[in-house]
Amino acid sequence: MRSIWSGSLGFGLVTIPVKLYSAVQDSSPGLNLVDRKDHSHIRYKRVNENTGKEVDWQNIVKAFHYDGKDVVITDQEFEAISPEKSKRVDIFRFVRISAIDSVYFETPYFLEPDRNGEKPYVLLQKALEQESLAALGTFVLRNREHLAVIKPFQGILVLNQIRFSQEIRDLKEIKLPKDRAVRPAEMKMALELVRKMTGPFDITKYKDTYAGELMKYIRSKAKGTRVRQPSMKVVHRNPTGLMEQLKASLSNKRRKAS
Repeated sequence: MRSIWSGSLGFGLVTIPVKLYSAVQDSSPGLNLVDRKDHSHIRYKRVNENTGKEVDWQNIVKAFHYDGKDVVITDQEFEAISPEKSKRVDIFRFVRISAIDSVYFETPYFLEPDRNGEKPYVLLQKALEQESLAALGTFVLRNREHLAVIKPFQGILVLNQIRFSQEIRDLKEIKLPKDRAVRPAEMKMALELVRKMTGPFDITKYKDTYAGELMKYIRSKAKGTRVRQPSMKVVHRNPTGLMEQLKASLSNKRRKAS
């Protein structure tokens, strides 16, 4: 793996040199965009809107349109604005990980101790593990400041980029039913079904089956084999049949269990 950022973790007067690695990879087949007529690959070009000519990456800079003109800011200027933030994850609080709702979580990264950072890295990892805590901090990546949670994971530290509160849309945009009353009998049966389906969480049991089916289809089509395409449609069930659906679900679970 290749690190995408190097700097340090800082809490109190303790500084831990670290490297940041992407913790995830795409499991879906890589699909190309091609022309329907001759299957030529489609290319995206960076074109100057005035001249129509293609522009090399080395000649492309970032700018902010301000007061009628574009103010160009280079990568060096981004770092110079706040150099300590560009090279440091500042931990300012320790929190219970359960206190952070999953809607805030975004991108995970592995943290690796850099030179002379091994001992304080292990110390922080074990302290968080023992207290069942996570560290909350801020860091700058790709010229943007991010909020981050650092937590222990299988003997290492993982940094999870999390969203700021203003990035979460207002719930008022979601239409909820006006009548939210639930009959006691329905609640009792729903709880019974939930309890019967409750069990330990083991992520290794779950696979990306869609990607597997897609690759199987691609291989068959490449060989010229006709593959039957199953159809599926969304069924909007009558809400008056809720009790019957719950009963049938419980009955089905009992049959599977036996």
